[in-house]
Amino acid sequence: MVMTWTNQSIVSEFLLLGLFWKPQHQQILFALFLSMYLVTVLGNLLIIMAISTDSRLHSPMYFFLSNLSFVDLCFSSTIVPNMLTNYILSSQTISFPACLTQMYFFIVFIVMDNFLLAVMAYDRFVAVCHPLHYTTKMTPQLCILMVTGSWGIANANALLNTLLMTQLSFCADNRIPHFFCDVNALLKLSCSDTHLNEMVIHTEGGLIMITPFVCILVSYIYITSAVLRVPSTKGKWKAFSTCGSHLAVVSLFYGTIFAVYFSPSSTHLAENDIAAAVMYTVVTPMLNPFIYSLRNKDMKGALTKVIYIIFFSFQQ
Repeated sequence: MVMTWTNQSIVSEFLLLGLFWKPQHQQILFALFLSMYLVTVLGNLLIIMAISTDSRLHSPMYFFLSNLSFVDLCFSSTIVPNMLTNYILSSQTISFPACLTQMYFFIVFIVMDNFLLAVMAYDRFVAVCHPLHYTTKMTPQLCILMVTGSWGIANANALLNTLLMTQLSFCADNRIPHFFCDVNALLKLSCSDTHLNEMVIHTEGGLIMITPFVCILVSYIYITSAVLRVPSTKGKWKAFSTCGSHLAVVSLFYGTIFAVYFSPSSTHLAENDIAAAVMYTVVTPMLNPFIYSLRNKDMKGALTKVIYIIFFSFQQ
């Protein structure tokens, strides 16, 4: 639907073309994405509950992990339910305000993921390189400040990009070759000059994404250097194992993000961008609870306790 006002074409809704599902694969893919979303919700809720109820996990590392689980839960919920609902209703439409709202929260949560991974890397750096000063450096006030500051920057960045998007006009073609309102996909549909939007994405947006990534790299350079100086093999393995889960999540997250948003636009294929988007919006939030809990005895103990309590409460 397109309305005309002051000689400009104003698109009132978009068509989300989705995942290019073939008819014979639709039911299987719907069941797959629904299952993955339910696992994401359950896994991240269990992580949050385990950390909040177990006093042994009331430390900076687990405080950041609970925030990451909350962000991953919200991140996936911003995208997947709408995609599944469109499939059930056989509808591809999304209103212009709803599209901008989805884009806003998508940016907020992707930036929060980025900052939280950097904060967690700094926490590991202090724990490994300055263990005797850990409690004095990683104070509760500093942890809260880092998380609230991350939320402030994420919302400011999302607001800037959303306001810039509202200044664009969109012509007759309102088909988005994606399963959510992605920034790049919307810019390609605009018949306005998008130079300012693209400049903001590649400068301010790039700075917000790359700066934490550099902090993660620097943190792990120091961590690696400190671990290699540990005389015992067992000590080295213990130190590296505490960082392995975080490194796995970092690799998954940044690998797909940089492939989509910071590679030359001439190399982009719609199918490749969608596959990468599925990785960081659906797969990574689902895998994070497993990655952080399977190799962590304290987390496994707390999760077992929470599941035990839930199970017996339902039995009663």
